[in-house]
Amino acid sequence: QVQLVESGGGLVQPGGSLNLSCAASGIIFSAYDMGWYRQAAGKQRELVAAITSGGNTNYADSVKGRFTISRDNAKNTVYLQMNILKPDDTADYYCKASLRIRIGVQNYWGQGTQVTVSS
Repeated sequence: QVQLVESGGGLVQPGGSLNLSCAASGIIFSAYDMGWYRQAAGKQRELVAAITSGGNTNYADSVKGRFTISRDNAKNTVYLQMNILKPDDTADYYCKASLRIRIGVQNYWGQGTQVTVSS
């Protein structure tokens, strides 16, 4: 059974930091590309940051220079270090595991963790 479990969300003041974690089980973690997405109230889910199985990263323009995605294959965990948080970063954050397979792409999602940036 595949599980992605996010943690580390919470309430933080503007300018503060949070470090999200997503622990995976039931997959060969090192083979999967991993991503962090977020969905704010009334908005579509959007990609925040992604890291390939090979360690290449990409970021949404809105978080470049503030957020850092990383992975620890030994711990089957992907992280999102979020600095200089803004109220616009308030959303539910989800991690996603993706693997290209012969017939398409295999995707798994976590249940999400809430991040609220407010004074």
